Amino acid sequence: MATLSVTVNGAKVRAEVEDRTLLVHFLRDHLKLTGTHVGCDTSQCGACVVHVGGRAVKSCTMFALQADGEDILTIEGLAKDGKLHPMQAAFQEHHGLQCGFCTPGMIMTALDILKRDPHPDDATIRHELEGNLCRCTGYLNIVKAIRAAAEGG
Repeated sequence: MATLSVTVNGAKVRAEVEDRTLLVHFLRDHLKLTGTHVGCDTSQCGACVVHVGGRAVKSCTMFALQADGEDILTIEGLAKDGKLHPMQAAFQEHHGLQCGFCTPGMIMTALDILKRDPHPDDATIRHELEGNLCRCTGYLNIVKAIRAAAEGG
């Protein structure tokens, strides 16, 4: 066991974790933040994407202890005072989800895309989403939602 100190969605957290605990399991099992999904266990689907130190990472590929001292942002940390984050609102308005399983990871990835390129074209958005799988939508409305968020609405 080792001590992990992180800030998750603005709250300081200190916990004892096994060295082998993956970040996704720490978030889901220890902190009960179940918006981060486990979809494939092989880092292929992107359902587990969170932000660590301001960067999008697949939390199923990272040990919790590797995040020691970092700020972590999960899907649960986006909405403020009961109001959806603009990216969440864009996904809702533009029907960027169907079953919703991939949606948290898509939204977290989308935020990272816009952080790096505030005005991406559709080809760039599609390319940047290659690490996120959606088995329902065909990506058309996901791309529309990200583009709408980039345009401010």
